[in-house]
Amino acid sequence: ASLPKELRVNSGGMRTVLSLLPYLWPTGNPGARIRVVVALLFMALSKVVTVYVPIIYGDVVDVLAPKDGRAMVAVPVALLVAYGLARIGGAGFGELRDALFASVQQRAVRVLALRTFRHLHAVSLRFHMDRQTGGMSRVIDRGVLGMQSVLRLAVFNVVPTALELVMVTIIIWRMFDWRYAVV
Repeated sequence: ASLPKELRVNSGGMRTVLSLLPYLWPTGNPGARIRVVVALLFMALSKVVTVYVPIIYGDVVDVLAPKDGRAMVAVPVALLVAYGLARIGGAGFGELRDALFASVQQRAVRVLALRTFRHLHAVSLRFHMDRQTGGMSRVIDRGVLGMQSVLRLAVFNVVPTALELVMVTIIIWRMFDWRYAVV
């Protein structure tokens, strides 16, 4: 039997991720939306800090090689402190992002699992008599774990890596030349 439009599963990797987006941006739940925005802000801050750590480290190395024979102590110490704070900030913003986004992710998975559960109870008795209930339970459990993995990979790996790649390319373009950025 054909399924109603809202219960159809889209095939394809990108379509799967896009089909999960409404669950990450729930209507009627401003608290979850604020968490998503703040988590994305912390993700961006984490990537900005992570990208600038090597630049700060390079400044430290440059300052430690005095040009006139005298070594100033205050500037290298300040840059080393900035380097340490940048490293801590990058990790800290990432952890804050994870902490804020965990409840949104769990809510999305819970809503999808509940939707699947309700759908299974809505199908005919004949469907259940012809299937192994233990097998269905395992399939549902694997589906929920798969949704968690897709959300985690899309939000925490793919998007941040793409953002970092763009930022590093822009920095290389500005510091060196467009040819280096292309490479």
